[in-house]
Amino acid sequence: MADDHDNQFDTVDSGASKTFPMQCSGLRRNGYVMLKGRPCKIVDMSTSKTGKHGHAKVQLVGLDIFTQKKYEDICPSTHNIDVPHVKREDFQLCLLNDLMI
Repeated sequence: MADDHDNQFDTVDSGASKTFPMQCSGLRRNGYVMLKGRPCKIVDMSTSKTGKHGHAKVQLVGLDIFTQKKYEDICPSTHNIDVPHVKREDFQLCLLNDLMI
């Protein structure tokens, strides 16, 4: 009986989310957003006027922060979109061994 439950907790998660929701109208250029499931830095955005159906639209253009591939998306300005938690750290290389061939 105890063997059935041993593998239940093989992986542990801190419970912290990798993204948080933010209203599209609150996004800014050079900020970050999830486009097509990829974390992107916003390089261009434009907002259209409220139209016949009542919602202004936000057009987002972003570059993937890992691959530099361009992604685009359009969403109503009042809707929420996922924003990744981005933490950047710079490191300094102090020692390099002669292991390079």
